[in-house]
Amino acid sequence: MRCVLFTGKGGAGTTTVAAATAILAAQRGHRTLVLSVDPAAGLAGALDHPIGADPTDLEPGLTGQQVDLRRAVGTRWPAVREVLAGTWPSFDVDPVELEELAFLPGAIETLTLLELRDGLASADHDVVIVDGGPVAGLLRLLAFPETLSWYCRRLLPPDGAFARWLRPGFGWAGAFGGRWGSLAAPAYDTVSRVHRAAVDLRAILTDHAATSIRLVLTPESGALAAARSSLTALSLHGFTLDGVIVNRIFSPAGADAWRAGWAAAHREALAEITGAFEPTPILPVGYRAGEPVGLEELAAFGAATYGELDPAGVLGASPTGAGEAPRVERTDDGYALSFGLPFVDGSQIDLARLGDDLIVTVGAFRRAVPLPAALRRCDVSAARLRGDRLVVSFVPDPDQWVRA
Repeated sequence: MRCVLFTGKGGAGTTTVAAATAILAAQRGHRTLVLSVDPAAGLAGALDHPIGADPTDLEPGLTGQQVDLRRAVGTRWPAVREVLAGTWPSFDVDPVELEELAFLPGAIETLTLLELRDGLASADHDVVIVDGGPVAGLLRLLAFPETLSWYCRRLLPPDGAFARWLRPGFGWAGAFGGRWGSLAAPAYDTVSRVHRAAVDLRAILTDHAATSIRLVLTPESGALAAARSSLTALSLHGFTLDGVIVNRIFSPAGADAWRAGWAAAHREALAEITGAFEPTPILPVGYRAGEPVGLEELAAFGAATYGELDPAGVLGASPTGAGEAPRVERTDDGYALSFGLPFVDGSQIDLARLGDDLIVTVGAFRRAVPLPAALRRCDVSAARLRGDRLVVSFVPDPDQWVRA
């Protein structure tokens, strides 16, 4: 199963490119689902075909689906409500508030990811093409499994401070018994299953052979800076690009002075983007008189974009080191942990140690990096940028190693 996620600045044509890619993939023999997780819900308009919360057949080998959070809540919430049903009468709370729990922080991300997981798990598709919307929203969604896993690790053994509260037969579950005790077992089991699901989904999303991210942008002023920022944020969280689609490029052919000026500016911007993202493939797309709408026009748009390339395959590699898993190496005085962080300088980076995690902040983006077992017994001694890699040095804590 392949998953290709499209994202970019609002208005760059992300939905159009995602839809065109899906149609071309289907026409070239891949059973394809095009799935929109963008709340703007523009996919149906681009396809010129109604789609809903259930997969809709568009043409042979191609189905479309729009994530509908209201429908997802209605479908998945009853199972949670059933778990709490036996305990509910003992609480002095208005039952309406139980439904409102579905809108707790993180609920939207959880429901959206469950819909994506269902698409990836289906035997009906070879590839899932995802219209992910703007970069900030997609990154928040993709990073959520790791965030959720971090919170679950705080609840569960071996380092979970609250595990003894939830574990059936212990803590408050054993002391209070009754309805509290009956709730402990399903609660503990639920947290365990959520943790496993988050870890599994994170593994899929960071498997570069299974999942690709493609950035869609236009060659306007500031496009390169925005693209660099997007790659930095994706790399921080362990995601890689396999291609960049530069949309709406003016052609110099037959242009008057006004269009010739734009064509020159676009040519210069394209050269800068190509140089900055090397060796990632850059796919230039010419400016059209109007946005392609409907299956036929989108198919032509996709064919012009990809040429002989397989739209469902891995197009190429990210810039060196970007999105790689953190690497641990022995040094003379301890260890070094490093990972790719392109297009940043030292003034943008802030580090903090929180238990067994290294909190890395780059501008507005933050990630809790779980430390391997050996580094948990070490202290951070230094951090520096080496080219496009952040290198954090660790020295052993004698007290920790002696106890071990």
